[in-house]
Amino acid sequence: MSNPDSFIDEVTEEVRRDRLFALFRKYGWIGLVVVLGIVGGAGWTEWQRAQATAKAEAFGDAVLDALDLGAPAERVAALGTIPADGEQAAVLRLLLASDPVGDRAATLTALEALAADESQPPSYRDLAVLRRVVVAGADLPLAERRAALDPIAAPGRPYRTMALEQLAYLLVEEGRDAEAITALTALISDQEAPGGVRSRAQEMIVALGGDPAAAEAAPAPEAAADDAG
Repeated sequence: MSNPDSFIDEVTEEVRRDRLFALFRKYGWIGLVVVLGIVGGAGWTEWQRAQATAKAEAFGDAVLDALDLGAPAERVAALGTIPADGEQAAVLRLLLASDPVGDRAATLTALEALAADESQPPSYRDLAVLRRVVVAGADLPLAERRAALDPIAAPGRPYRTMALEQLAYLLVEEGRDAEAITALTALISDQEAPGGVRSRAQEMIVALGGDPAAAEAAPAPEAAADDAG
């Protein structure tokens, strides 16, 4: 019985092998395509990364060369010839809008265009709105400036503390000095506020007759909330 059983096993194994080979000949190309797709995808990703790096370096070099030029008109002209798209275009617009003294109208136009461009990252658009409010100043109605700043001052927005600083200045403009001092005091103790914002807040508190030392001694809002809890 062992010989016939062995023969049957061998035949069965051979049949299985033939079926596997047949399946491989029929469907093996799928695995090959998958492997080639993985290898090709990795290569394409690496190539794209290298292209993006080279593009960013070229853009940075061109911007630095333009900013090294002496006269403002020459810098603006050089910046205007730099090819850019996406986020680079947003950066370039901000750079072109950086000379409000030389051409205030053009600066405001560039900032308005960037702020309204929904294809750009929200952070750049927020910065454009903030800068437009600062550059325009009293030429924009106070209510319009506050309406523009309020969304930027919301928690989680990248320029929240700068917007809060400008909102405090609007309170001063309205003659609401006590409320302005309270807002500026909160800014001094705000851990997210940059050093420049805190320094300006301290100077404004002094100018309004307040005591910045009291603000420094006060606990941060987060700490006070933790203590209360």
